[in-house]
Amino acid sequence: MKKYLILIAGSPATGKTFLINQMRQTLKDVFVITPDEGKEILADSVGFDSLDEKAELEKRVWQFYYGVLDQYMSVGKRIIISEYPFSYKQANKLMEVSEKYDYQLITIRLVADFDTLWQRRKVRDIEADRHLSHIMSHYHFGDELIDRSQADNLITEKEFRDIIEARRYNEFVLGDLYEFDVSDFSKVNYAPFLNQLSTRIKNNQ
Repeated sequence: MKKYLILIAGSPATGKTFLINQMRQTLKDVFVITPDEGKEILADSVGFDSLDEKAELEKRVWQFYYGVLDQYMSVGKRIIISEYPFSYKQANKLMEVSEKYDYQLITIRLVADFDTLWQRRKVRDIEADRHLSHIMSHYHFGDELIDRSQADNLITEKEFRDIIEARRYNEFVLGDLYEFDVSDFSKVNYAPFLNQLSTRIKNNQ
């Protein structure tokens, strides 16, 4: 029986979390692991007082992430889904662990024009449900900031553009690639693709 690691890739603000929720409904028996969950867990449990400490904590996040991924694969979870703005920085390790446990790699890459992404990113960063640790240079569990526009580590438009270009989010691919343009969410229909993917997995292809 084939096993699958499905990577939902693409720049921030492409709607990766929404797609995961769609996939849960169609594929049912899936296990989801995301680096951002690890970031939020460690930020709440450990915290940080500077950008340097935040960077060190992020290194621990990746150790945690790959450790959990290895455990899921070692016990043979059939469908593992992970979403992140994956780049060349993660490619070798993801390939290595997939080959170790004989997982089929599938990349679903979401793309959109930069101006649309930037408008979405600005809004998302200051929403109340955005974990505060993502937009602050210091954070400990229980910290609050009512006016999120006053956060001291909000990304600028130039920084956002530079990181997208440097990490080549729109080029990331491991295994089979499926790409969707999500510049206009109202025009995106995942249903046919998800039905096709479900059939493929059921038929063990």
